[in-house]
Amino acid sequence: MKPWYEQSFGSDYMLVYKHRNWEEANKEVGKMIGWLQLPQKARVLDIGCGMGRHALAMARCGYAVTGTDLSPVLLEEARLHDEEGQVNWVPGDMRELPFEAGSFDATVNLFTSFGYFSLEDDNVHVLRQIRKVLQPEGSFLIDFLNPIHVAQTLVPRSERLDEETGLHILEERAILNGWVQKEITVYDPRKQEEQRQYLERVRLYQRDWFERNLAQCSLGLEKIYGNYDGSAYEQEASPRMIMTGRAL
Repeated sequence: MKPWYEQSFGSDYMLVYKHRNWEEANKEVGKMIGWLQLPQKARVLDIGCGMGRHALAMARCGYAVTGTDLSPVLLEEARLHDEEGQVNWVPGDMRELPFEAGSFDATVNLFTSFGYFSLEDDNVHVLRQIRKVLQPEGSFLIDFLNPIHVAQTLVPRSERLDEETGLHILEERAILNGWVQKEITVYDPRKQEEQRQYLERVRLYQRDWFERNLAQCSLGLEKIYGNYDGSAYEQEASPRMIMTGRAL
């Protein structure tokens, strides 16, 4: 049986997350550029780029952007949005990035595209791969959930109707054994026998886990933001841990 991350990032993923806003991606990239202190034409790798919202926004800002993702469906969607061929779209597994050492001036890993793997060393190896592809003193950004905030605000169950397709999207959430997981059911009420179900799971890594493992992978953590509004990270209140730093 395939792991969840090889099953869940297909066409239904684009339906479930169609509310993610391309205009918001432009604003978030504006913040990231300042935090990473990127010079014009910097070579940037978007790891787990998905449908390409942020990769395309960075390319429009004048950067040489590569987007990589394991999902052929999401990469194809990214290419469809990239009518001018501004981004280099490359299939790849973040545990073994298909690039030479020192290929990039900066890497970004956005919206909790981290902590997917059951083996602890696989998740640490993603950090090693980030260091491998970065130039010395290259910048990195990892945008992860804040585990404490997740535990405080988790909504166990929600359901909504996608008016365009008539499909219902049921999402059931739980925290189990150090993971936050979401079970997603996509269905047409008139055709219950055709339900499609998916699982998403992310390790609830705390700040100290990142501090320890980033240092061991020769990545120097410099600042943590609590959200894209630029607010400082607060352990109890911030919705996210947006970590920035440089390759050592």
